Amino acid sequence: MKASELFSFPDSLPFSEFFDEKVDAWEWIKAIGPALEAHEMSLLENAIPEGVHIEGDVFIDPTVKLPAYATIIGPAYIGPEVELRPGVYIRGNVIVGRGCVLGNACEFKNTLLLDNVKVPHFSYVGDSILGNGAHLGAGVILSNFRLDQQLITINLPDRTAETGLRKMGALLGDGAEVGCNAVLQPGTIIGRRSLVYPLTAFGGVLEREMIVGTRPAMRTIPRRD
Repeated sequence: MKASELFSFPDSLPFSEFFDEKVDAWEWIKAIGPALEAHEMSLLENAIPEGVHIEGDVFIDPTVKLPAYATIIGPAYIGPEVELRPGVYIRGNVIVGRGCVLGNACEFKNTLLLDNVKVPHFSYVGDSILGNGAHLGAGVILSNFRLDQQLITINLPDRTAETGLRKMGALLGDGAEVGCNAVLQPGTIIGRRSLVYPLTAFGGVLEREMIVGTRPAMRTIPRRD
């Protein structure tokens, strides 16, 4: 599955030469580190709140809304009009495009967020790519490590792809959304504008403009006290 099937790289980010839309989409995860290494980092002249801890090489656009407390460990690039909310933890190799929301108590590591990505509450996003306009509901976990510790493989319709990655979370195409408290297994791919229901544990490939989910059986009984 080529990157062009999932993403359109935005003009707001200065790294386009590192993210070729003709390669397999998971190759973009491998490009995050080299892209940041090649970019000159500077905090510019942001007023950094006392409770915001910054470590390493970090670029923060002057229009970024900073919270009262957060941890940002470089290398990291945080683009224009981004909102960082209290307790966000950015721990290296993170690129954030225009207009994103990185929410309270959310953790991000080795991740590329394209423009207008919303991750507002209590999520883990590691070794993942989130396309333009992608959205995670509260408590979504993008699991990035197999229990058997083997390399990540992806079962595509025509082949099983070897990614060469020991850690890989999810690839969410442009406009994809994942409902509250869903868990995506390592190496999951969600197509453009596809939806994952809340409370769903899903792995594999969901084609574009599709919906996947489970509806557990529920019953109602009278209270007897």
